[in-house]
Amino acid sequence: MSLINPDVTPEKDLPLRDDIRLLGRLLGDTIREQEGEAVYEIVERIRQTSIRFHRDEDEAARKELETILNSLSRGRTNQIIRAYSYFSHLANLAEDQHHVRRSRAHAMAGAHAMAAPEPREGTLARALKLAQEASVSQATMQAFFASALVVPVLTAHPTEVRRKSTIDREMEISQILAQRDRYELTPEEEAATEEGIRRAVLTLWQTSILRRNRLKVIDEVVNGLSYYDYTFFKELPRVYASLEDQLAAMNPVWQSVEIPSFLRMGSWIGGDRDGNPFVTADALKQALLLQSKHALGFYLEELHCLGGELSLDERYVNVSEQVRDLAKASPDISPHRQDEPYRRAISGMYARLAATAISFGHGDVARHAVGEAPAYGSVEEFLGDLSVLHRSLVSNGSGSLARGRLRRLRRAVDVFGFHLASLDLRQNSDVHQRVVAELFEKAVPGTAYETLPEEKRVALLLEELRTPRLLTSPYLEYSEETAKELAIVHEAAEAHRRYGQAAVPNYVISKASDPSDILEVALLLKEAGLLRPREGATAVNIIPLFETIADLRNCSRVMDALFALPDYMRLLRSRGQAQEVMLGYSDSNKDGGYLTSGWELYKAETELVDVFKRHGVGLRLFHGRGGSVGRGGGPSYQAILAQPGGAVQGAIRITEQGEVIAGKYSNPDLGRRNLEILAAATLEASLLHSDRSAPRDEYLKAMEELSESAYKAYRALVYETEGFERYFWESTVIGEIAHLNIGSRPASRTNSRRIEDLRAIPWVFGWAQCRLMLPGWYGFGSAVDAFLEKHPDTGLALLQEMYREWPFFQALLSNMDMVLAKSNIAIASRYSKLVEDEALREAIFPRLRREWEDSIKTLLVIMEQQTLLDKNPLLARSIRNRFPYLDPLNHLQIELLKRHRLGDADEQVVQGIHLSINGIAAGLRNSG
Repeated sequence: MSLINPDVTPEKDLPLRDDIRLLGRLLGDTIREQEGEAVYEIVERIRQTSIRFHRDEDEAARKELETILNSLSRGRTNQIIRAYSYFSHLANLAEDQHHVRRSRAHAMAGAHAMAAPEPREGTLARALKLAQEASVSQATMQAFFASALVVPVLTAHPTEVRRKSTIDREMEISQILAQRDRYELTPEEEAATEEGIRRAVLTLWQTSILRRNRLKVIDEVVNGLSYYDYTFFKELPRVYASLEDQLAAMNPVWQSVEIPSFLRMGSWIGGDRDGNPFVTADALKQALLLQSKHALGFYLEELHCLGGELSLDERYVNVSEQVRDLAKASPDISPHRQDEPYRRAISGMYARLAATAISFGHGDVARHAVGEAPAYGSVEEFLGDLSVLHRSLVSNGSGSLARGRLRRLRRAVDVFGFHLASLDLRQNSDVHQRVVAELFEKAVPGTAYETLPEEKRVALLLEELRTPRLLTSPYLEYSEETAKELAIVHEAAEAHRRYGQAAVPNYVISKASDPSDILEVALLLKEAGLLRPREGATAVNIIPLFETIADLRNCSRVMDALFALPDYMRLLRSRGQAQEVMLGYSDSNKDGGYLTSGWELYKAETELVDVFKRHGVGLRLFHGRGGSVGRGGGPSYQAILAQPGGAVQGAIRITEQGEVIAGKYSNPDLGRRNLEILAAATLEASLLHSDRSAPRDEYLKAMEELSESAYKAYRALVYETEGFERYFWESTVIGEIAHLNIGSRPASRTNSRRIEDLRAIPWVFGWAQCRLMLPGWYGFGSAVDAFLEKHPDTGLALLQEMYREWPFFQALLSNMDMVLAKSNIAIASRYSKLVEDEALREAIFPRLRREWEDSIKTLLVIMEQQTLLDKNPLLARSIRNRFPYLDPLNHLQIELLKRHRLGDADEQVVQGIHLSINGIAAGLRNSG
């Protein structure tokens, strides 16, 4: 099995070709050995026929495909699907390794030139170089790092289907590929590494990709924690070390300066209960416990290793009095270490940390302490002891020792604390409204909160927020919903007492549309002691999420009204006079389409910048981006730099959806690269583009016209076409996705099949599976046609200029370029045949085809390209080379869907559908 034609492979990509050939050969050998030559031959025959069909929708090829696929037994079908699925996964590993290889090649080229390497786009090295060239002062840089906050927030993904068992084996293969790449191997070593890959591939083949049971919330927490082992624990400290060293190399003033920990980790896994009834107070408690256990487990192991390294004898080296004090307080009284104060000090620290872990309920630690010691009262105490070691080493001629494991451990503790990642709470505003209404009604019957107009709701809430008296009573009974919501905030308060305020620092409100939505959460926080009226302080950031088109258009009004309330501004002062706002990419896209969603988000940010500036409030944006373009996905670096001027004020949080977490962070080298990209883009956007002039008025007017036309076209199709809802459910795998043993959340917020009630993730995922990718482009062709018709003389030139000069428009079109390249109208036409009503099919699919063709045509003209991805040849090759292995999965999925919908409920048919969903998602990489 091979992907790349050597005749058209650039020299720099030859190693990628070799890796894919190797992995394909070993997979092919495994299939032959395990399933027989006949299965392998069918795999190749399907691939070749699929290529013919993909090239020109050849009718003979279509019929031949159907004949082959219809002749397969259920078991044989699943064998074929697994073959193509695993090839997609293996191709991903090869490409990831090639990205690492190219990054190293850039760095090595610079080193060999006896100069600083030419920075790669998006890296911190490049950002620092640009800042230096722009004469950004040291004071400005220091102020940025002192107040900056960059947080990737991991979320569970309802369509993430991979098991940790398979990811672990893929990690093993990645590590072997890296070993082959970095070292010149002897023939014996090369054979050994190939044998290692062969074993891993065989294990993968004999391991089920699918889960037999639906994930629970705690399973999702455990899966998320694995990425700390893969990447975050080791690579985040290295990012900081590299940043500090680069600053010091640029300017001696930065020598010995430790950058504040502005790059941290966040999570929604275990705290996001919007539409997920399984996220309870107990689930929150367990998630926090598991996070803490993971962090302290890492620290304990690092302390053990550090003790082995710091064998310094005080007869040969000076030691500070503080280290001697730590050594004296240690329960380590071994005579073998009486002259080794660092080791005895570390033994004492280990004992204290072990006691801390036990006090948190972690159970016994892996290695028992040498004796008893008091638990740490806070993470600051532990960090203080580590700093004592650091200062002693530096001041007594052992500074290089302080720059190794100790430096990385100190940074890890500062970043991860005792809580590991800040866990956000999230709930829908409708739930808050019902809960608060019940609380008022129980306390003061006849309040009828839900019937009150907005101004009276606000007045009532503010009155209650001014008094320290609780609204709840232990002598009253509350509904199950209200009891669960109160239990959540009380558990958050307990987490603050146990792990510190950083454990649960944020409360996100879905579907926020009025100031009362924010004040309702403030009231719930007060009931748990997280908001203190007398001090005018809140221990939790209250974050409204604006996600529909209407909400985005209304968000500046809501925040303006909120900031006009002196009581709320008093609370903000306790949070550093800063307010976070979350913007939802997913639901705004489902609501209004790709073009309008992007534009309304941009306008909302611009208006928020003005409102916040007028009220003297610092703005921090939280971007709810998904993996796919239809949900705000795409390159993070370009996305951050495409924000309007002033929107990135040294702080940004971005969701990392479950399906792309593995792709970004399971490989440590790629993980570090992605972390650097977030930090670098935030630095550039804050220091180098914060005062950039607004786009020209012609650009804004043109974008408004395009958005209006695109919105009408999208709404006319999705919400105004009779039967479209049925078309969607029948022409995609959405129904089957809803029954997958995947994420803990249901596909819809209610039992309804209405598109309005469907979650945005399965909406986008369903269109990706059938290769239409509708949420990432529909309406663009119609919008451009209408614009050019209205501006026949100047329209095209203006749009081309906008693409060249305006980062926002450039990012918008570049992402559309990618998603259209991954689409396939020929395959989508086969899915349309699954719609039983021929009249409905003929009324909708031709419209989809016309808009698809029109969108590609207009996109190419504006971007001045001959083909899609002309400006991104690496991605173009990747997609082109994947199609022969991706397309057959679609054809197999279609045949299985036909059987299943005709009543064939055989377990192998259902399993085959699920396997195909996994394989297609792997081949597309960012599909939901």
